[in-house]
Amino acid sequence: MLVGVGLGPGDPELLTLRAVRLLREAAAVFVPGKLAYDLVQPYRPDAVVLKFPMTSDEDYIRRCLEENADRIAPQALDGLVVFGIIGDPNFYSTFSRLCEVIGEHYPEISFATEPGISSITAFASVANVPVAGGFLVSDGSGLESRIFMKVRRPAALAADLKERGYSEFVLVERMFLPEQQVYRGDDLPEESDYFSILFARRPHE
Repeated sequence: MLVGVGLGPGDPELLTLRAVRLLREAAAVFVPGKLAYDLVQPYRPDAVVLKFPMTSDEDYIRRCLEENADRIAPQALDGLVVFGIIGDPNFYSTFSRLCEVIGEHYPEISFATEPGISSITAFASVANVPVAGGFLVSDGSGLESRIFMKVRRPAALAADLKERGYSEFVLVERMFLPEQQVYRGDDLPEESDYFSILFARRPHE
């Protein structure tokens, strides 16, 4: 199994307890650069630094992803492998692209992620900017996804979003609590808990 572990925004004190545990338990640890290595080094000085170029050359990026996939896969086939990444592995990260390539060549490998403190939430603390109400986050590309918090009537909200072109829905209630529930697609309840998040995505245009 390959687990993408968020290492937070760069401060070693902002690693989660779960991140530290997984780093210690893993058969092997890989990271995409020196900053990530410096964060995991106290727990895994044997971590392997892989090359992930910052370039717009998609062919070169693809070759590097395939080379990295071939280095990671043999160990992920036999045990727990951690890929430590700055921020959160599901927000604008290299990990999802890496999983796509590994999945193409090594479909027997399973994937999971563990959250880290992202730059989006860390920014508010550093800048002392409290955030309330709706806000927009973008990497400059199209706005295909929306996240709604405190969703009390998820089925009705999803129906409204369908009329605006959204077709993929995921609702999570009381996440990381014992009674956590995850609903997908059209299987959304009429009413939901206060501690709930609805993710909606429409096809890329």
